[in-house]
Order: sequence, then structure tokens, then C-alpha cells
Amino acid sequence: MPWKGEKDPYRIWLSEIILQQTRVEQGMAYYNKFVSVYPSIRQLAMAPEQEVFKLWEGLGYYSRCKNLIATAKFVSSELNGRFPDKYEEVRALKGIGPYTAAAISSFAYNLPYAVVDGNVLRVISRYFGINTPVDTTEGKKLYNFLADALLDKKQPALYNQAIMDFGAVICKAQLPLCSVCVQRKDCHAYTHNLVKQLPVKEKSRVKKTRWFYYFVVEYKNFLYIRKRSTKDIWENLYEFVLKESDGELVDDRNSLKSFLQSLVEQDQVIIHNVSRVYRQQLSHQTIVGQFINVKINKPAFMQKEYEAVLKNDLDKYPFPKIINAWLSQNEPV
Repeated sequence: MPWKGEKDPYRIWLSEIILQQTRVEQGMAYYNKFVSVYPSIRQLAMAPEQEVFKLWEGLGYYSRCKNLIATAKFVSSELNGRFPDKYEEVRALKGIGPYTAAAISSFAYNLPYAVVDGNVLRVISRYFGINTPVDTTEGKKLYNFLADALLDKKQPALYNQAIMDFGAVICKAQLPLCSVCVQRKDCHAYTHNLVKQLPVKEKSRVKKTRWFYYFVVEYKNFLYIRKRSTKDIWENLYEFVLKESDGELVDDRNSLKSFLQSLVEQDQVIIHNVSRVYRQQLSHQTIVGQFINVKINKPAFMQKEYEAVLKNDLDKYPFPKIINAWLSQNEPV
């Protein structure tokens, strides 16, 4: 992995933000793209936000990208481009929690702060046989205390990397390699047949389903899109004209046409096609969507949030995965 042994705090920070909620296999390609396009934090800070979001496109959890940009601008303008070298100052940066702050502090500056990620939690829980849920206040305090007590204060970077790798390679969540584990004789979970039961999580998020109609409205060679700005999924990404439905989508062209006529404020609305159903699975919800190709014979007077852009310029805008899936298989009529 290209960030292993890295001492540049900018690159460590970038890799840690990318790897939040992202598998290493996927994150590596994004990390390489970012350090190639933005070799320094100043270059990231100066880049147009739309360009940065486009580079992040497909990685998900877009608040990470928003915070990445904000922190880059802050470090560049307020700290003269120098990443802070004290834990408390690193922790104070936007989008950086205790884990990321500890990772940057230990890997970049060899400061004695324990990194507590999912791998570390799993190793500690199994080794000591702890059934306190990892996602409770009590559990977080306990695991942080133990992680700090176990930390090699003289070699924090080496120790943190070692226990994280041990959890990722040997003490895996699924099919751990207990048969070759050098710690198995002292591991409570292994000796008491509790490996599959640990660690314990208390909370489970309720997943919901949302239905999106996307109207691909075309006037001459222009399409109407808007930037999502509300505190919802895909903030700062772009989308076509949206109508969210309370229930399952149906191919009812009369109701679709009626809605669109009121939106664009004109009678001549021609629906050319209603797509198949597309789905995108997020961590806590499923998005079900359909795309309706529409042509109008005069400019639309929709809300100010929508803008008309040339069809050939669509690739300059960052879109959610579900829209890119449709675009990869279709061209607006």
C-alpha cells in the first residue's frame, strides 16, 4: 500500500480520510489519483471544488470530500500550508476524529497516541474476551483505555501499524487465521470458542428505501441539472430534475407528464422514454430510481436551483453512482 511508512502528514491524512468507510482495494486507486493531481495540500486547497468532487466521484460518503476541502483551505491559508504537529491541533481540524488524529500524530510525528480502528477493536475484544459492545459509550472508553495501555510509547508508529495489520491480515472479521496465529494460546476468544461472537455491536441502523424519479429534461442541446445542497445524501453532487416519490415507481406517463408540465410551466412536454429501474445501495438506505427522457420546445422556468448545461459538458460534473450508471448505458435523446 503506497501510504505504508509514509511520513508526510498530508499524504497520511489523505489516505486516512479516503479509507474511512472504504475498502483498501478501492481506496488505493483514489489515493494515487489524488496525490498525482494534488501533490501538496496547497494545490488541493487551490483546486476548484467541483473538480475535487469529480475526482472523488464514486467513493461515497461525500461529507468526507467536503471536509477534506475545508481542512485543506484552512491549513493552506491559516497555517501557511504546514500541517499541525500536535495531536490537539490535528484533532481540531474539520473532519478529523480521534482515530484519524492518532494515526496522523503517530505515523507522521511518532507521537504516543493509540490508533483504535475496527481491526484494533477486534483484536482487543477477542484477545481479552471482552463482550462489552464496541459502539457504546462504555465500550469506547474501555477499548480506548486498553489500546492506550498496550501502546508501545517508544515506538507508537511501528506498534500502531503492527496491530492494525494483525487485525487486517490474521484476526480478520470473517475467517480469521487462528490456526497460524502466534497469539492463539493466550487468546480468550480462541480458547473459549468465542471468535465468531466477538466483538459485539449493540446498534443496528434501520434501513429504508427511497424512490427517485429523474427527469432528463432537454431543450435543444441543453440539459437541466442542479447541485444537491441540503443536508442529505450526495451533498455537492449534481442530479437531473428530481421528484421523490413516497412509494414504488410506476410507468404512469400521464402523472409524470402532469408533474413536469407544472414544473417547467409549459404544455408541450414530450416524454420519449422511461428507463428500467436502477438501484444504489447505501449504508443505511436503498435508492430506487428511474430516468425519464423529456424534450421541451422552449426554455424551462424552473426553480433557480436548476441550471441548463450543454450535454457535452456533463462529464465535468460529479454525479451519484446511480446517475452515472444510467449515463454509461444511455445518452439523453
